[in-house]
Amino acid sequence: MNTNREQVLFQTFVELADTLVTGFDVVDFLHTLTDRCIEVLGASAAGLMLVDQRGGLRVMASTDDRAHLLELFQLQEHEGPCLDCHRSGQPVAVADLEREDRRWPAFAPEARSAGFRSVNAVPMRLRDQIIGALNLFTSQAGGLDEANIMAAQAMADVATIGVLNGRAARDAQVTVEQLQAALNSRVVIEQAKGLLAERLGVDLDEAFSLLRRHARDLNRHLSDVARELLDGTLSSDAIGSRLRSELARRRARGQSSDRP
Repeated sequence: MNTNREQVLFQTFVELADTLVTGFDVVDFLHTLTDRCIEVLGASAAGLMLVDQRGGLRVMASTDDRAHLLELFQLQEHEGPCLDCHRSGQPVAVADLEREDRRWPAFAPEARSAGFRSVNAVPMRLRDQIIGALNLFTSQAGGLDEANIMAAQAMADVATIGVLNGRAARDAQVTVEQLQAALNSRVVIEQAKGLLAERLGVDLDEAFSLLRRHARDLNRHLSDVARELLDGTLSSDAIGSRLRSELARRRARGQSSDRP
């Protein structure tokens, strides 16, 4: 493990430990977890599912639209690594998706068409309690090596502890309600992301990035900013001004580089 990778991994665990701080934003944190999996573990994309109050899995975070759609596809088709991982409570490792058509007749071809050749899934668990699964996709056959799988499981375990040990999480019913609130927030954020993408004329990934940066700059919860955008309290122009400023800077740099 190189020095830079060690530093990012260390920072990731610091961020995971920060889940016990009052006012912790679960949705933003889970996106940070998936982002760090790309930076640290060498995965091409990542997605994460959590259990809702009825015991079903719902998509909570993903690094891009490809991963997000594949997570939704698993739920629609009732098959795939995340579902197997959650059911068994054990990691799932597939080195070559070309060989998994019998196991996952719908998911395996869909994952390959999205550009992925291998997949690993690790459970979000604390002792016997399993609250979801973390899915890691790679564009090359072979999947993650043993060291990276261990790191992924460690991050997932610490993240699970953070989620389950939020404020007042000692009571089991409160824990379920907190998880459900986080899942509901995910729906609001998806709606706000779509609205922002339409109004600003950007893709969904860029819209989410702008929404997330706006929330972080104001030290606000991502879900609160999303709700304000949907109810009209927050104007899309307030967020779009950041995009326009960035585009102006890019044009300025481009013009200056063209000068003799």
